[in-house]
Amino acid sequence: MKKMQFSKYHGLGNDFLVIDLISRGSRGIDFNRLAEEICNRNTGVGADGILVLTGSRIADCCIDLFNSDGSWAEKSGNGLRIVAAYYYSHYSRKKDMVFEINEEAAPARMMRGGRSVFSVQVALGRPEFRTRLVPMKSKAKYHINAPVAIEGVEFPVTVLSVGNPHTVMFVNDFNFDWKELGRIIESDRRFPYRTNVEFVKIVNKSKVILNDWERGAGATGSSGTGAAASVVAGAVNGLLSRTAEVVFPLGSLHINWSESDDIIYLTGPVEFVCQGEYRFGD
Repeated sequence: MKKMQFSKYHGLGNDFLVIDLISRGSRGIDFNRLAEEICNRNTGVGADGILVLTGSRIADCCIDLFNSDGSWAEKSGNGLRIVAAYYYSHYSRKKDMVFEINEEAAPARMMRGGRSVFSVQVALGRPEFRTRLVPMKSKAKYHINAPVAIEGVEFPVTVLSVGNPHTVMFVNDFNFDWKELGRIIESDRRFPYRTNVEFVKIVNKSKVILNDWERGAGATGSSGTGAAASVVAGAVNGLLSRTAEVVFPLGSLHINWSESDDIIYLTGPVEFVCQGEYRFGD
C-alpha cells in the first residue's frame, strides 16, 4: 500500500488534485492508474484530473497532467493556474513564475494572492490552425467554419490547437443534448488523439457563454483552454473581439489574444478546497 499526499483546488468548478513530487521523485508510480483511481468521485477523492509536479532545470517545476480516465493530456489552462496558486502558497511568494509543461515554458503571474482564493494569469502560447498539427485527419490545410458530418448530420465547426486539440461549435442555444454530441465528437475518427469540444453562445462581441466537453474528463464545469479556443475561433470567424469574457456556471474567465505577440493570455480565479492523504495500490 502506497501513500500519496494531495492538495485539491478548483478553477470555476474544474477541479484538480496537485501531487507534489518536486523533492521526492516519481519513480515506480503508475500515474495513469493513480489518476483513474483517485479521481473517481464515488470510490476516490474525486476530481477532473491530477497535476503531478516534479523538478525542472528550466522552470520553477515541471507539470504532468492526467485526466480522470487515466489518459495523459498536453495542457490545461485551469491546471496551470492551479499550479501557480499551489506554488505561490507552498514555495515562493514571487509574483511571476514559469512552469514546464509538455516540454514548453508556460509563464504565470499571480494577480491576487490569498490564503485560499487567488486570481492568476497564464500564457497559453500561440494558436495553431493547421489540421496536421492540431491534429485532425483532413485533406484541407485548415478547418475553419467548415462542416463535419456526425451521424449523418453536418455541423459547422472550427478546429484548432491551443496546446491541445479543440473543436469549436457556435450555437444559438443549449436546448439539445450537447453532452452526448460532445462525447461523440471527442472520439471521432478524424481526431487521432481525440478532441475537446466547445459549444459557444455569443452574447456580444466581447462576451460568450460556454459549455465544454473535455477529452478524457467529460463536462467539467469550465475549461481554460476551451475558453481560449472559443475566443480565438470567434475572432478568426469575425464573431468576437480578440479580448472577451467567457461565462461558465460558477463565474468567468477572461481571454486576451494579444495582437502584439499572438500569445493567448488567460486570467481567472482559483480556489483551494482541501488537502489529505490517499492510499492506493495492492
